[in-house]
Amino acid sequence: MTRKVIGLIACWGLAVAAFAADAPVKLKSGHPGSYTVQRGDTLWGIAARFLDKPWLWPELWQVNPQVQDPHRIYPGDVLTLETSFASPEPHLRLEPGVRTEAAPIPAIPLDELKTFLKDVRVEDIDTVKHAAYVVALEQQHLGSSVGEKLYVRGLKTQPGKMWAIVRPTNMIRGFDDRSGSYTSRKAHELEADSRMSQSAWREDAREDGHLLRGHEMGVELDVVGTAETLAGGDPASLLLESSTREIVAGDRVIPIDDTPYDPVYYPHPARTPVQGAQVIALSDALAAVGRNQVVAVSIGSLDGVDNGQTWAIFHPGVKVHDPVKGGTVTLPREFAGHLMIFRTFAHVSYALVMDGTTPVTLNDYLQPPE
Repeated sequence: MTRKVIGLIACWGLAVAAFAADAPVKLKSGHPGSYTVQRGDTLWGIAARFLDKPWLWPELWQVNPQVQDPHRIYPGDVLTLETSFASPEPHLRLEPGVRTEAAPIPAIPLDELKTFLKDVRVEDIDTVKHAAYVVALEQQHLGSSVGEKLYVRGLKTQPGKMWAIVRPTNMIRGFDDRSGSYTSRKAHELEADSRMSQSAWREDAREDGHLLRGHEMGVELDVVGTAETLAGGDPASLLLESSTREIVAGDRVIPIDDTPYDPVYYPHPARTPVQGAQVIALSDALAAVGRNQVVAVSIGSLDGVDNGQTWAIFHPGVKVHDPVKGGTVTLPREFAGHLMIFRTFAHVSYALVMDGTTPVTLNDYLQPPE
């Protein structure tokens, strides 16, 4: 066990050194002479206070050889800003102080993000098509609230078992060029309310020009509630325990995921561009989102994405008319902000917008942060 821990620390040190070689730390102007780590601090919060690029937070301690693991920063430790003759750039030096807490401070704890995160799942299309579904509500209501019964068809269950109530929201489609190479992925909005559509769902592809071409790569599911089985059968009777939206006929029922999020997130920069990486869906918004809102992006674990990965967001350059020479000219791209991945699936991931200069919109593309 000790050898494993030493190996992990050594690997982390190499990773930090690699980050530093690619993008030197730059401290914000007006920084104080020192800072004492406080209870309630996070590594991300401290980095955002001192660094122009907070996703490079491990580099705060790269210049401190006595710090073997930058995850191990404690309340009471003192961060001292220094300027050496060898380097005119200020840097941080960590000095152990009177530690008021035994536990190290985290990067970004889940509690700080949970208010903003959206519980989503991406499942295989056949799994969703054959999933159990809400067929009716107590006393034939049009919508159900917490404490009311749901009647579900196609569910093999026993009394006391918990289930997730989900709503299909987007079809994830992949589009290839003529050679079969990957070009892009899109999210087509679904209307899954049986009161509005007689089929399993209705897919809306009017806005992206693809119609229904491409191949189905998965179905996005919005987790809208949880329910406990009261009695089996077809239909089975369930009691709605919690909900974020009104439950309606046509909502699907799937096994519950007890741990949808990581307990702590460690932001780290994406290192390699991914072809076609872009924003493909906005959560709870029609046109644009901002800080602390969620977006779906067209890259997933098979593209090398992992939780905590940070990307820069850019608006594509728009074409405008040239009033002097005629014709059109494409304007430069515009920086929009940064996002951090918090939930990763094979072909799609979900990210929280961490900061921004302009609203984030559909089809904005992603690049490793500069």
